[in-house]
Amino acid sequence: MFPTAIAGSLPKPDWLAEPQKLWPQWRASGEALAQTKADATLLWIKTQEDAGLDVIGDGEQARQHFVHGFVEQVEGIDFENKVRMGIRDNRYDAMVPQVVGPLRLKGRVHAMEAQLARAHTKRTLKFTLPGPMTIVDTVADQYYGGGREGRIKMAFAFAELLNAEALALQADGVDIVQFDEPAFNVYMDEAADWGVQALERATQGLTCKTAVHICYGYGIKANTDWKTTLGHEWRQYEKVFPALAKSSIHQVSLECAHSHVPMDLMALLEGKEVMVGVIDVASDVVETPEEVADTIGRALQFVPKMKLTACTNCGMAPMDRSIATRKLYALAQGAELARQRHG
Repeated sequence: MFPTAIAGSLPKPDWLAEPQKLWPQWRASGEALAQTKADATLLWIKTQEDAGLDVIGDGEQARQHFVHGFVEQVEGIDFENKVRMGIRDNRYDAMVPQVVGPLRLKGRVHAMEAQLARAHTKRTLKFTLPGPMTIVDTVADQYYGGGREGRIKMAFAFAELLNAEALALQADGVDIVQFDEPAFNVYMDEAADWGVQALERATQGLTCKTAVHICYGYGIKANTDWKTTLGHEWRQYEKVFPALAKSSIHQVSLECAHSHVPMDLMALLEGKEVMVGVIDVASDVVETPEEVADTIGRALQFVPKMKLTACTNCGMAPMDRSIATRKLYALAQGAELARQRHG
C-alpha cells in the first residue's frame, strides 16, 4: 500500500546549474554539460532509493525547464527570438519561444535520461512530460492563428509529438509516463472541454501506466501570492476531475498538503489511482512522518487503500537541495507509518 513517488523535478546541484532558480543557467556546455546532466541524474536516482521511495524519476536534471526541455527539440519553434508573454493567465511574466511553422520532432528528446535511469534502478520508473495544454500556454503562437481554435490545433499538434516520445519512453522501459498539466488548474473550462482530449491523444497506444499531474505550481513567490487570492476553498479540481474520471488516464496527481483543496474532491476520481500530494513544496519546513501519515489517513476517506500513492505536491526544482532530500525521507517514512496504521 501507499507507494511513494516524486511529482517530477528535483533541485539541480550547484555544479550543474544555478541553485534555487526555476530557469537556471547551466554551469557548463557541450560534452561537459552532457556529462554533468548524467551525473546529476544518477545522484538523484541514488538519493531517491536511499530515501526509500518506491517510484523513481530522473528529477528532470537534463532540462532547464519542464516545458522548454521538451519543446527545444521541436522544429517549427524559434528560440532565438523569444518574446515576453504572460503565462498561466498572466501569473508569470516570461520570455518564451515562438511557434513559427509546422511542428516536428528533431529526434528523440529524453532518451539519455530514460535509458540511464532504467539501467540504474530496478524500481518502478516514472518519466514526466509536459502536457499539451500547458505547452500551448508556455509558447507564443505565430503560426496556428490564435484564439480558441488556434490553441486547440496547436495542442493536438504537440500531443502527436508527445505521443511519439511517450511511446519511445515506453520502449526504453519506463513504467509510468506522466504528463504535467498545471494549466488545467487555470483554464478549467477549456481543460474539461478539450484539454483532456488532447491529453488522451498524447497517450494513444501506450500500454504502460499513464498519469497526469495537476498542481498549483512550484513553491515560488508568483504562486504563493496567487494562492492567497483563491479564497478559503480551492475548488479548481472540481471542473476537470469528472472529465478525467471518464478518460483513459490511469493516475491523477493532485496537491493536498497544506493546501485549501477540499479532500472530498478526490471522490470525483472514482476508479482512478490517485497520487496524493503529502509534501508541501512551497515550504522549507520538513514534514514529520506523522504529518505525512495523517494526510494519507484523511485522503483514505475518499480514495481506496490500494489506489493511493503518496507524492509531493509539485516539483522541487527551486528548492534547497538538502531540504528537498530531507522531505524525500519524510515522504517514505510517513508512508511506512501509514502502512502500519492502515495495513
